[in-house]
This record gives sequence, structure tokens and C-alpha cells, in this order.
Amino acid sequence: MTKDNHKEHPIDAVILWVDGNDEKHKEKIRPYVKDTKTIGTKKFRTRFDQVNEIKFTIDSIIKYASFIRNIYIVTDEQTPYFLTKENGTNEYKKVSIIDHKDIFTGYEQFLPTFNCRPIETCIYRIPNLAEHFVYFNDDFFLINETKPTDFYKNGLPVLRGKWQKFDKDIFYKKFKKVRYGHKAAQQKAAQLLGFKRYYNFRHTPHPMRKSTFENYFKENKEVFVENIRYKFRDKAQFTPQGLANHIEIKNGTCMFKSDLQLMYFRSYKKPLFWYKYKLNTKGKRKLFLGLQSLDLCPPPILNYILPWLEKRMK
Repeated sequence: MTKDNHKEHPIDAVILWVDGNDEKHKEKIRPYVKDTKTIGTKKFRTRFDQVNEIKFTIDSIIKYASFIRNIYIVTDEQTPYFLTKENGTNEYKKVSIIDHKDIFTGYEQFLPTFNCRPIETCIYRIPNLAEHFVYFNDDFFLINETKPTDFYKNGLPVLRGKWQKFDKDIFYKKFKKVRYGHKAAQQKAAQLLGFKRYYNFRHTPHPMRKSTFENYFKENKEVFVENIRYKFRDKAQFTPQGLANHIEIKNGTCMFKSDLQLMYFRSYKKPLFWYKYKLNTKGKRKLFLGLQSLDLCPPPILNYILPWLEKRMK
């Protein structure tokens, strides 16, 4: 990426998306759930349900990262409503739908999957994907103008996060119940590569390189297969973003940035005026906004956030 010229070295964006409200998706998932009563619980549903926030994710990329060449939505026989023919797609010419079958070629026995980690493990296999690609969850949004150098410098990914000890090396955590969540999956990736601590990345878009995955999985096919075989999240899995980050760190092929440039809401339990203040004051100086589990957001707050996003993306 000489002189960070994105025209010579294009940058793509990749987004994972599922519409958990789709009846076909509910029927597809049912045979793989032992206790079907859990399907209707909030804890289960929140990994699949959505409020069409992906439209704002894509709109934010188009507006605030015009250098992005292609935007790939990876999904399972679904299409976001605003990309359907009846709604018109002229403004979304950069956007393509990539089905799970397109990236699980040769490993179709592991489909269907309802687990983001196998899908994330396979996104480097998107046909014609650029060497440099930025991975977004559908609850990531750009809220101010970005440049290629916000993601890559001298062709190397810019990592935002900080070094932390493994939980097993923190005294007080030895007495707590072990949680197998996002941090544990990052630690798993670091341990896989022989690290004694891990680089904890946060809820921002993730710049990655296709060749990093290709080279590693070519030499470690069993690691690839092990990570894509689970229908639902499992404690044995690592997060692929964490794997890519730690490979880059080990090889000295990345840049670090301590400023996350991020505003992030994990829950929506505070009063409405707090969110108004954060969005309209802090949002002026940040590049990224993370809104986790918007489907669980109380209506009064959601009815403010969604129009705020819509206005921001115009």
C-alpha cells in the first residue's frame, strides 16, 4: 500500500448480518437447539434480532469512507429490506450479498451455522475480496469522515486496543466463575500463537489482510476446521480478528493506536438525556460508534437513536 494509495491497493468492507425475525431462519435454527423454549428468550434472540441498523452501517461507510471499493454483506439466504428490488438499489452499487455457501465452499458440511466465529473465520474466502479489508459488525457505524490511514499505514493494519494479562494470571479472577465471552476468545487466539498476554481489541471496525489468513490457515488447516465446526459459540473457539491481530503483532506487520476514537454503548439503562449528551457532544470528536444489542433498547431511547443515525448519515 505504497504511500497509502487506496486506488492502487483497494480497501473493501465486510459486514456480517442476519435477520433473526425471518421465519425461515427460525425454522432453520430449530432442529439444532436442544431446548426449543430458549429460542424465544431475550438472551438467545439478541444474537439474531435486529432493528435494520445495518442500513445505517452501510450508509455510514458510503458517506464517511468513500474510498471503500466494495461492501460485502455476508448472510444466509437473506437480503436486507432496503436492498430488495422494490426499494431500488442505485445508491448501493458498491454493495454485494455474499451467501454463507460462497465462503464455506469445500466445507458445506458445517452449514448451516448460527455462530459468527465460523463465518468470521471464512470471510477471507469471499471471491474477489481485496487484500486489505475492514470488517464491521452490523452495530458498527462511522460518524465522521475517515481516511485510508485510519485503517492502514504503509499497507499495515492499524490496531486499536491495549495489552492485558490473561484472566488466569489475574489473582482475583481465579476465584470468579469463568466466562467464555469475547475476551476469552481473544485470549484463546493469543495463546494459540504463544503469547503470554493478549492485545485486547475493542468494538471498532477491524482492518485486516486477506493474506494473513491465507498463509496461516494454509499451514494450520486443522485450526481452521476446528473453529468453523460449531453451530453455536463454544468455549473452544477463538475470535478470528484476534488471531489476525496477533499474527500481525508477532510478525511486526501492524501499527498501534492507543486512541480508540470510539463512542460505545453496551446497554441502554441510563436516562435519555445522557444518550443525547453523549451523541451530540462526544460524537463530534469520534470516528466510530458502537451500539450493541439495539434490539434490547427501550423504545423511548431507540426512538431517539435511530433518527439521530438517519440524520447523521444524510
